[in-house]
Amino acid sequence: MIWLKRMGLFLVTNILVMVTVGIVWSLISTFLQMQGINSYIPLLMALSLVMGMGGAFISLLISRWMAKRLYGIQIITPQTADPNLRRLVEKVHNFARHANLSVMPEVGIYDSPDLNAFATGPSKKRSMVAVSTGLLGKLSDSELDGVLAHEVSHIANGDMVTMTLIQGIVNAFAFFFSRILANIVASNVDEKFRGVVHFMCVIIGDILFTFLGSFVVASFSRAREFRADAGGARLASRESMIGALRKLQATLNRDQNSEETGLGRDPLASMKISSRPKSGGILALLMTHPPLEVRIQALQKLNVR
Repeated sequence: MIWLKRMGLFLVTNILVMVTVGIVWSLISTFLQMQGINSYIPLLMALSLVMGMGGAFISLLISRWMAKRLYGIQIITPQTADPNLRRLVEKVHNFARHANLSVMPEVGIYDSPDLNAFATGPSKKRSMVAVSTGLLGKLSDSELDGVLAHEVSHIANGDMVTMTLIQGIVNAFAFFFSRILANIVASNVDEKFRGVVHFMCVIIGDILFTFLGSFVVASFSRAREFRADAGGARLASRESMIGALRKLQATLNRDQNSEETGLGRDPLASMKISSRPKSGGILALLMTHPPLEVRIQALQKLNVR
């Protein structure tokens, strides 16, 4: 039943893309017919969906493998001789059982001073929760519970698949409209320059429309963080979640003051429980995570049973 719901969401989102593109296309069809590019629109629409969704789902399928290679994650088995690591696995699996996951996630650890953790994987049955050595060394037992419950909630909510669908839609829109824009512009220049102009417009259009789409992706990502926080509060406790976020907030504020010394940014920050705050204005709309103080306030208002 859960798989059918996911497939239903996949089909509905693709239909909505096609309907939306169709409506927009009907508004500009007269102009495009004058440009002589109407005949290839159905093929372009189909190709946009294949390219947009295909690229996103390939990324999803290799996400667990890529994370292991990129971070050098060491997978921990329940039979490990280290009692601290064995307890870590037991905590994750306990939260997974309470979240009604039928297959336990892999549990891994990676060497980093950052206080962070993330969940990834192509499905609920092929998921992984990874934590940094810095997180294990600096969080209390209760705070660690909050972080782990948050990550298990991401898996239980199917957030990896949901974000892939959204990214696929954005990719499809960017692919389609960048090529429409390129044909419109190229058809109005001298024929000997058409190829170069078309190529440049496709590149610029891909960048522009993907950038605009990233606002949509970031908005959904922030919403999923609130949902995972609420799930973490229910699996562990509200106090555990608030305590963990406050510890992360204190650490991020301290690290932010040291950025001038060359502290690097993490390319996979959107996968983690927290990310460095961006400056205000339009950049705030590109944040994959809400500000920690806002997340704490939301948890304080949450009615946890």
